[in-house]
Amino acid sequence: MLQLVAEGKGAKAIASILNISVKTVEFHKFRIMNELDLHSTAELIKYAIAEGLVSVSS
Repeated sequence: MLQLVAEGKGAKAIASILNISVKTVEFHKFRIMNELDLHSTAELIKYAIAEGLVSVSS
């Protein structure tokens, strides 16, 4: 799920891909951000890039 968020997919798209509800996506995103002490989606994406979950293409 973190990879999908970092790729720029919205909660509705992620829910569809993973066959779960939008609320479940939002809940897991919140839990991940809380666990990692991140406070924005931008910080979450930055973390995913640093961990090699996604790459930045130019």
